[in-house]
Amino acid sequence: MASEHINEVTVRGAGVFGLACAFVCLQRGAAVRVIDPAGPGAGASGGTVGALAPHVPEAWNPKKAFQLDSLLMAEGFWAAVAAVGGVDPGYARSGRLQPLADDAAAALAGTRGAGARSLWQGRADWRVVAAGDLGLPADWLGEGAVFVHDTLTARIAPRRAVAALVAAIRARGGAVLTQGEDRGTVIHATGAAGLADLSAALGRGVGQGIKGQSALLRPARECRDLPQLFVAGLHIVPHADGTVAIGSTTERAFDDPRATDAQLDALVETARAACPALRDAPVVDRWAGLRPRARSRAPMLGAWPGRPGHVIANGGFKIGFGMAPKVAEVIADLVLGGHDAIPAGFRVEDSLPRATP
Repeated sequence: MASEHINEVTVRGAGVFGLACAFVCLQRGAAVRVIDPAGPGAGASGGTVGALAPHVPEAWNPKKAFQLDSLLMAEGFWAAVAAVGGVDPGYARSGRLQPLADDAAAALAGTRGAGARSLWQGRADWRVVAAGDLGLPADWLGEGAVFVHDTLTARIAPRRAVAALVAAIRARGGAVLTQGEDRGTVIHATGAAGLADLSAALGRGVGQGIKGQSALLRPARECRDLPQLFVAGLHIVPHADGTVAIGSTTERAFDDPRATDAQLDALVETARAACPALRDAPVVDRWAGLRPRARSRAPMLGAWPGRPGHVIANGGFKIGFGMAPKVAEVIADLVLGGHDAIPAGFRVEDSLPRATP
């Protein structure tokens, strides 16, 4: 793979994985260019939700450990991006509330809290709380009486974060282009289209694009400092500009990957029913696009089989922004120092189906 003598890197793809990898490589002294014909954030990273939420703290595995590392790195990572480029990415560790349906759910949540105390290194909490102990507006909490409150969940404004990364890359002397030639090691962070290209090149499916739809609402009440809600599988995320993001659908079958439809209307109604503060909030943005999901369901990282000097960083799916700081660190370690710290389950070969005899 790469050695310490390689100092040129080309990143194909200007979504959050590609831009984060470019930024970290620049911070380590490499000469970097990012190339994406559609421009920054044209794919899944141009969405609206921005929920950086942890996995449940039980049945621990390398994927959950990797994501925890990345979420704990996020504050420093995004602060560095903002400091270098001068653009605020909209990061805040706002926490998250999940209503619990009954005593059994509360008991299970309490058990998971013990797991969090052990696994989260004392750097975040997962606890069961009563609505009356939260000191939050009733119209935000809805009908919930008891909640899981975790302090690890954070928010990011996806489009602002993309703009912040682009500004930081350019401030460090990197280039963000719509066309250009490959120089040095090539990092392929090309999203759903890249999974299709890799599948075709290898003759075996390694993943696919899964459609998602999301929306931004603008409530009359001030919500920007309130914790996120996770209700009925739906993320409700207050952002610093006063909007509240909701999402997302998960669609494997669709006619138009960029079209919003009645499925998004249903999400909006679910959010309004769960959170009275959103009941009369107008929808100010509707988004649809493809999120890249690797066959392994974890990010797919490492060498492109049979193509020396080419590396894959793909498969962020719904957790791309949450995984990006750690993905960027691991990929920079690989291409600049030859250090392979890719965990089990994240390698390209982990997404390869077994060839039939």
